[in-house]
Amino acid sequence: MDTPGTPATPGLPGTPHTAEPATAGGAATGRAGRVGGLARSCHPGPVVAVTALTAALAVVAGQGVARSALTSGAVLAGQLSVGWCNDAFDARRDIAAGRRGKPVVDGAVGVRQVWVAAYASLALCVPLSLACGLWAGGVHLAGVAAAWAYDLRLKATAWSWAPYALGFAALPAFVALGLPGQPWPAWWIVTAGALLGVGAHLGDVLPDIRDDLATGVRGWPHRLGADHARRLLPLPLVTASAVLTLGPPGPPGGRGVAVLVAAGLIAGAGVVLGRRRERAAFAAAVAVATVDVALLLVSGAGIA
Repeated sequence: MDTPGTPATPGLPGTPHTAEPATAGGAATGRAGRVGGLARSCHPGPVVAVTALTAALAVVAGQGVARSALTSGAVLAGQLSVGWCNDAFDARRDIAAGRRGKPVVDGAVGVRQVWVAAYASLALCVPLSLACGLWAGGVHLAGVAAAWAYDLRLKATAWSWAPYALGFAALPAFVALGLPGQPWPAWWIVTAGALLGVGAHLGDVLPDIRDDLATGVRGWPHRLGADHARRLLPLPLVTASAVLTLGPPGPPGGRGVAVLVAAGLIAGAGVVLGRRRERAAFAAAVAVATVDVALLLVSGAGIA
C-alpha cells in the first residue's frame, strides 16, 4: 500500500495519484473492454459472496422481499466501492510487483476510471443504506468506512484486522436493525461476524504475504509471518463456530455439538497437514468458514 502523504489526483480530492499504466496489453479502447476491466477490478468474488450472504440472512431474519432487496442493494454498492478503492489505491504497488491479472496493471481499465467507479458506488451506498433506517444505515456505513480505511491506510499497520472485524460484525447488525421496530442484534451473532472477519482477513492475506512484504506492506498477518498466520487462521473461525452454537438461548443440542466438534477436528487437521502442504491449511479454513456461514444462516431467525 502507498504510504500516507501521496499527492492527490487532480479532480479527485483525497485520492492518491497513480499514473495511468502503460503496459504490454495497452489500455482498453472499447466501452465493453472498460466495463469488463471494471467488473474484474471490483474483486467480484468477495462482492458476490458478501452480498449473497447478506441477502440470505435478510430473508431468513424475516425482512420482506422489498426490504431484503434494498438491504442487498446497499451492501452491493458498498462492496463495489471497497473493491474498486482497493484496486485503484494499490495500482502503483501492483505494477511494481508485476502482478499480472490485475485489470489496471494489464491496461484493461485506467486508474482514474476505477476511482470514479469507487466514488460513484460509495455515493449510491449512502442513500440506499439510510433508506433502511437511520440506525441500520449508520451501522452499515460505519462498516463501509472501516473498509475504506483499511484500503487507504490500515492495511499496512498492526490494526489491519480491525476493519475486517468491524465490517463483518456490521452486516448482521445492519440486517437486524432493518427489521420492523429496529431491534438491536443479538450479541452472539455480531461477535461471530467479527470473528469471521478476522478469519477472512488472515485467509485473504496469507497467499500474498511474501509479495506484500517485498513491497513494504506490514499488516497484522505480515508481522506474524506466514507460518504463524497459517497456524492462527483456524482459531477465529472455530471460535465463531462455538459462539454460533452456544450463544443462542437454550441448550445447543446434539447436532450443534456435533457440528462444533467437526469444525474443531477439521481445523486441527488443517494445522497439522499445513506444515507440509500450505493449501491443506487454507482448504481446512475454508471448510470451517463454510460451516460458520451455514450456522449463521440457520441462526438468522434469532438475529435480534
